[in-house]
Amino acid sequence: MRVYLPATTTVLHRLLDEGRLPGPLTVFAVTPELRGFYELSGTDEEELEYAALLGAARASLRLLDVDPVAARRRVVLAADLPDDAVVPLPDPDTDRGAARASADLTLADVASAHIDTAEAEPDVAGAVAVVLEADLGSEDAQFVVDQAEGHELAWYATQELGPALDLL
Repeated sequence: MRVYLPATTTVLHRLLDEGRLPGPLTVFAVTPELRGFYELSGTDEEELEYAALLGAARASLRLLDVDPVAARRRVVLAADLPDDAVVPLPDPDTDRGAARASADLTLADVASAHIDTAEAEPDVAGAVAVVLEADLGSEDAQFVVDQAEGHELAWYATQELGPALDLL
């Protein structure tokens, strides 16, 4: 199953240094709940995966809020894990694509990384400061988060991860 792991540059460094991130991990995927939410709109599989990636990107903002040394860029790792290692989170208050991966995530599992570009940093920094307020319903904070989420994440192949981090 393709999963999207919210991360930070700190997490990415750890993955590259250690070769794995120990489970359990919170990930985002095309869960039955996510599929059901978009069922009537005719959304295809690629669009559902993009929705899961966006959920992980929002979660990356929350991780940045508690990781002051990480670059102010959202990081999402796209990885393939065994289907039986991924279970949707049963909490109705979580994102529809949120799931728990019981397996460790190894560098070999990673298909690609999605990282904000330098141009996004000011907007991401602003969003990190208010993402929890946005989660609680603040329209002003949501506007700031929307500014950050308006930036497309750049795509990196696994062999580009080290050089990409070196440039940050």
